[in-house]
Amino acid sequence: MSILTVENMSHSFGDRILFNKVSFKLLKGEHIGLIGANGEGKSTFMKLITNQILPDGGTIEWNSKFSIGYMDQLVDLKEGITALNFLQHAFTNLFDIERKINSLYNEIGNMPEGKMDKSLNKIAILQETLDKSDFYSINSKIQATAAGLGIKELLDNDVATLSGGQRTKVLLAKLLLEKPDILLLDEPTNHLDEEHIAWLKNYLISYENAFILISHDNSFLNSVVNVVYHLEHKSLTRYQGNYDYFVKLYETRKQQLLIEYKEQQNEIAKLEDYIRKNKVRTATAKQAKAREKRLNKIERIEIKKDIIKPYFNFKNVKMPESIILQAENLVIGYDTPLSKPLNLKMKRGQKIVITGANGLGKTTLLKSLLGFLKPINGEVNLSEYKEIGYFEQEVLEDNTSTVLSDVWNTFPELTQTEVRSCLAKCGLTRQHIDSPINILSGGEQAKARLCKIINKPSNILVLDEPTNHLDIYAKDELKRALLEYEGSIILVCHEPDFYNDIATDLWNCEDWVATLSN
Repeated sequence: MSILTVENMSHSFGDRILFNKVSFKLLKGEHIGLIGANGEGKSTFMKLITNQILPDGGTIEWNSKFSIGYMDQLVDLKEGITALNFLQHAFTNLFDIERKINSLYNEIGNMPEGKMDKSLNKIAILQETLDKSDFYSINSKIQATAAGLGIKELLDNDVATLSGGQRTKVLLAKLLLEKPDILLLDEPTNHLDEEHIAWLKNYLISYENAFILISHDNSFLNSVVNVVYHLEHKSLTRYQGNYDYFVKLYETRKQQLLIEYKEQQNEIAKLEDYIRKNKVRTATAKQAKAREKRLNKIERIEIKKDIIKPYFNFKNVKMPESIILQAENLVIGYDTPLSKPLNLKMKRGQKIVITGANGLGKTTLLKSLLGFLKPINGEVNLSEYKEIGYFEQEVLEDNTSTVLSDVWNTFPELTQTEVRSCLAKCGLTRQHIDSPINILSGGEQAKARLCKIINKPSNILVLDEPTNHLDIYAKDELKRALLEYEGSIILVCHEPDFYNDIATDLWNCEDWVATLSN
């Protein structure tokens, strides 16, 4: 049974066409992975099918019998409600039934016998609904989901005090607890650490209903999806199978199309040569005309250009000192300590990966080491020869400047052509370069930010979850560039497949945790 049917949908953003008469179908129980390079329009597709924006053409039809769950980041988490109360809203209909039962019980003593019997029957029906829905297990369901996503300790916190990452996890938890017929998930692993990604993976593998998932974590995708829709060159192509099957079939089809294209080009060349030589000769003009008709009927195979893949090459300057940084009795945090006293040392050439669950202070540690945040106690000594390239986690760009002008302001000594060349090497097209930063996708914004770091000579790279939002091409290229980088690295990352080959040392924040109230 079809849950969602999209037919001949077209959509443009300014002069940029994102979808050209695409079709899409979601069937009951399907676990769909929506994949494609940064900026191809995956998040826009989600907005189109949830009616947040309207297509330029075509139809989008949902089966009204099914409930849809979409994680809306714009939900207003108002002050005065705890995370637990917010998650309980996932069961509002059941709590309404409970209130109706209690109301009937309160009224039943004053009812005549006939009305009382009807009320008792109604209570029995309502009670059966609660029992079938495991109403009396709601608290344990909330606790289990909160533990799985790493927010159990936040349940008593006011939602207005949550960080961006914590807020995202609370919204995701509510969505999962609602258990809709269709889940729409746009990069749900971005704020999850390894343990909680594993929990979500197991949850989605066993999810009985349908979902559409956007993710650049190919290992995660491969485990949970049974259908892949590939968005490329304004078109959607369906592949029945997991991500590994898609990769294999995509390459096979690509090679086959190239063979067919070459054969067709040979045939076209022969026909054109025959027509050119024979159409003016009386004896062969008829045959030439017939071949011209045949030529005109050929449906031309088009070999589309490959997606522009980035090239990252970090500029390095030498570090003359052997010790880059040294922290003594460092206690990080804001109002309360996030760590016990730390004694840390980083030597030249080390590539350190910082791991650990979210909320333990990885970003706080980076900012404390760099001197952006005053520690609660202790001190940090940084080499005076430091040249730092710092990639912050999840910078929300409200900047309306164009990408070109923003990067050019960072490197005013370069010509416009040189700045454009730098951005193009990072995988950004002319349209991206001339667009305001705030309309770019998360992956495109990350590439623009990386462009600034790449072209500023450094001897220490400090990268806070740089792979969030990056597509497979950019992620692979960033890994290659970091392996070749001659300077030192501090990297926060939740993807072992990305950091295992890079790391010379691992710092696990879970070994340093103070007794935390949050």
